[in-house]
Amino acid sequence: MDRLLLLLPTRTYRTEDFVDAAGRLGVDLVCASERPSTLEGLAPDSLLTLDFGDPDAAAAKAAAFARAHPLKAVVGVDDLTSTVAAAIAERLSLRTSPRAAVAATRDKHEMRRRLAAAGVPVPRFRAIALADDLPRVAREVDYPVVLKPLSLSASRGVIRADDPEAFVAAAHRIAAILARDDAAAGGPAASDVLVEAFIPGVEVAVEGLLAGGALHVLALFDKPDPLDGPFFEETIYVTPSRLPEATQRRIADVTREACAALGLTEGPIHAELRVNERGPWVLEIAARSIGGLCSRTLRFGTGMTLEEIILRHALGWPVDSLARERRAAGVMMLPIPRAGRLLAVDGVEDAAAVPGVEDVTISIPLGQEVEPLPEGWQYLGFVFARAETPDVVEAALRQAHARLAFTIA
Repeated sequence: MDRLLLLLPTRTYRTEDFVDAAGRLGVDLVCASERPSTLEGLAPDSLLTLDFGDPDAAAAKAAAFARAHPLKAVVGVDDLTSTVAAAIAERLSLRTSPRAAVAATRDKHEMRRRLAAAGVPVPRFRAIALADDLPRVAREVDYPVVLKPLSLSASRGVIRADDPEAFVAAAHRIAAILARDDAAAGGPAASDVLVEAFIPGVEVAVEGLLAGGALHVLALFDKPDPLDGPFFEETIYVTPSRLPEATQRRIADVTREACAALGLTEGPIHAELRVNERGPWVLEIAARSIGGLCSRTLRFGTGMTLEEIILRHALGWPVDSLARERRAAGVMMLPIPRAGRLLAVDGVEDAAAVPGVEDVTISIPLGQEVEPLPEGWQYLGFVFARAETPDVVEAALRQAHARLAFTIA
């Protein structure tokens, strides 16, 4: 039986869907986390502790494990594990994008430099040190701009500034976020930020799979809510896209160009782009699948999940079809309206009763402290819908959200 190593951070949303997919495939599953499991001593063949912050050490430990338990594939489920997974796969000569290419996706400045050098449309950008004379730097900037941490994800710490005063305030706010223990930032990622021109337009997301350097677009998501700042909390994703076919083709082409410029060749990618009258602009390319529980919107062929496709590709198994199901689908990531302790969630049954809604999942337990963007990184939960058209899906998600009420003290 083929053995698969799955890298699962303790804080990831993605554990259940990937473990379930591995179970359906019937592989011999080894789960690795950055914290030791109390059961590791009882199941040394299936549990492993790896330092996700040290790819070389993790690769060495995984290689030692593989000498006794040969591995057919290794998969990282999110941003935190993507570079480590590539390092392990390279060490074991398994299917992967080059480690350096994956690492470039984890450094927003390096990613911008590579894309710009290859002629891929990206916003005008520069990196600044938070220790710089920020008022002086702020006077040199052409506004509006967006300030971003180099390595955080889920729009955490991403802030728009329209004038020097807002620029300095945003930089100080990002510095405070990076100093937090849960930011886990080190090196330049803890001391520098990316400053880039704000690109007006609609935002989309591309879900894709690279195989032998060829990009297969699995889904193109519209983001119908405006993302103009000052923070950039994502809410609704709907597929298929309602953009003109020619625009969709250009988005796919630019995404392919971006993957090639970074040197990505194998595995899932998640791309974020802005589209305006000048065409698509690449904001992000990540060497992992869509975050949160959002992959549950996607079904392929005769009902295969995105996670099954990713695991099959990593294992070198055939995939019958990469075609997404015909019906439209969407997800709403429920935003956190204010900081505090989540005391109650009302209206879940009413929200789930909206025609087209398939599920309402509250992912934060009652009693837990919650924090909105830009400091926070979580959502209160997810609403999933499926219908005949994207418009009906979007309307169902909005109606379901309107029926939910959150008590935050």
